[in-house]
Order: sequence, then C-alpha cells, then structure tokens
Amino acid sequence: METLMDEEIETHHNDRLEISEAINKAAEAMLALGIVAAVLGVIHTMGSITEPPEVLGHLINSALVGTFLGVLLSYEFVGPIASAIKGRSNTGTKYFVCMKAGLLAYMQGYAPAVSVEFARKTPYAHERPSFYDVEEAIAELPAT
Repeated sequence: METLMDEEIETHHNDRLEISEAINKAAEAMLALGIVAAVLGVIHTMGSITEPPEVLGHLINSALVGTFLGVLLSYEFVGPIASAIKGRSNTGTKYFVCMKAGLLAYMQGYAPAVSVEFARKTPYAHERPSFYDVEEAIAELPAT
C-alpha cells in the first residue's frame, strides 16, 4: 500500500512541476532575449559608427533598454511566478504525504489519536497545526 501511495504522490508532484518548469524555461528565454537585444543593438550601433554622438547615444540606449527589459522580465516577473507555482506544488504534495502518514500509521495498528499525530507532524512547520488545534478540531466533531 505504501508503494502505491508513493507512486501516486510522485505522479501528482511531477505533473504539477511540469507547469513551473515550463514557466521557468520562459524566464530563461527572457534573459536570453535580453542578451540578444544587447548584441543586435551593438551590431546596429557599429554599423552606424560614422553617425553623430546623438544618433549613437540613441542606438546604444536602445540596446541597453532591450537588455534591461530581458533581465527585468526574467528575474522580476516570470522567474518568481515559476518559483511561486513550484512552492504551491510542493505544499500540495506535502498534504498528500500528510494523509499517507496518517493512513499508514492507522493501518499498522496505531491508535487513531496517534495516527493523527503522525499526520500532524508531516506538514511544514509554518503550516503545521499545534497539538491543541488538532484536539479542539477533534472535540468539535459530532459524536458517532
């Protein structure tokens, strides 16, 4: 049963990571486009080397703006979006691991309260409910 759960968790995790990896590749492409803009700008500027400084300044400025835009989009927008999606994917996977821990503990014969404690310990520390939060939630459940 544990192997089956591990396979399901891994499949779910890999499916979710495909999205963040694709967006991360787009971020890398933005950076490459910035570099291409710089090179093309320099080539264009060198072709106009006989022009007055005002024209050359405009051409150099265009090359720098292209570079800046590529770096800005890569590091400040598209890259962080990819990282945020990856983080949410990891958090989602952690909940499956939490359920797995509780179910396996119960299947191995641990008492339900101990099985819940196994599950409670698996989320990241900043998302983990305290022992008392879990006790309160259980106390609010209807009696069976």
